Amino acid sequence: MRIVFNNPVLYVVDYPQLDAVEVIDKRKGFGMLMRDETAQRFRRELTHIVEAEAEGEEFDSFIDQYEALMTQPAVYH
Repeated sequence: MRIVFNNPVLYVVDYPQLDAVEVIDKRKGFGMLMRDETAQRFRRELTHIVEAEAEGEEFDSFIDQYEALMTQPAVYH
């Protein structure tokens, strides 16, 4: 497990041994766990967004693509 992204909007944890990515939208308090091809696609897109130093609308647009999948309430311990 390793934290790959953490900002005021998004928290992303990569689980390479499971080929999975956990994503939490901090604004809404919901998240998701993606595996296999979906996780690989998310990793590629996140890498592109970070390398392009995208902010604001472009970053929000990226996150909004996955909004329908974020159905699990985030539980903080």
